[in-house]
Amino acid sequence: MKEKELKQDLSDLGERPGSVFVIRLLMGKPCDMPNRDNMIEIMNKHLENVECMHYDKKVVDFVSKKYLIKNEKEIDLPVHLLISECVEINEPIMDDIAKTQLWDVENGIDILDSCNYQVVATDFLADFLNYKVRANMLVEYIEALVELYPTCKAVVFDTSKKMLKREDIVNCKISKEHRFIHYAVNMRYFNITGTNDMLVDTLGMSTLFMPDLQYHFHAINPDQIINHAYSFLKYIFDNDNPIKNGDTIDGLKNKDSNNITKWKLQYEDSLIQPIREVIDVNTLEYASGNR
Repeated sequence: MKEKELKQDLSDLGERPGSVFVIRLLMGKPCDMPNRDNMIEIMNKHLENVECMHYDKKVVDFVSKKYLIKNEKEIDLPVHLLISECVEINEPIMDDIAKTQLWDVENGIDILDSCNYQVVATDFLADFLNYKVRANMLVEYIEALVELYPTCKAVVFDTSKKMLKREDIVNCKISKEHRFIHYAVNMRYFNITGTNDMLVDTLGMSTLFMPDLQYHFHAINPDQIINHAYSFLKYIFDNDNPIKNGDTIDGLKNKDSNNITKWKLQYEDSLIQPIREVIDVNTLEYASGNR
């Protein structure tokens, strides 16, 4: 069967960094809102010092005094964590491009087709938190949600359209400090029609006001690029993104001399939607496109 050719949506106006983080818990069947006491217990287990501000069958509002921001009067305010009732999915949650990038889940399309219900969870005011604090809070929130909803089949994160099965989150062994990248940042891979060129990019770092990465290349195994991108993302996260235009980073070993080449870095607009700022990694002799 001929692979479907995908086209850019040039009307895409991009994304707003730091925007509300939307988590979709996909369900095969409708489920009730968990009881209030059980929700408080599990939220406290993961997030600590949690208070339920509102509870009914349609929406629940939690705050954690562990995660506070200051308003203009220097008064501490808590971040809100909202959980909706389980509702029928009436509109597709992924477009054609997103559906080709479900690398972390076998049978991702089948899961989308079999799940007709969802619980939607969001944060509110969290964009005022330090980026590492917000990442930690979201990891704890995600892990609380999958414990609260044992019938959830998979989780989709709106910003990146990354999908993970529930059990992959429940059984995650990655260090907590880097789980946000594992959970919520999508590593995408594209073949460029009519060429031997490939593109690997990341999607999801804008939640933390950080740039995504982009590699436009040829003649390299894309798995090597993907491994490089994961390491680079962790470096950016650990070091509050110290990258400036014109900096370099260690690339891959030169197959002839065994030396490690230095790849050039430049901030650019992304080549693939959504339009956003990325660090473009120039792989030198393997690079494609005009720079």
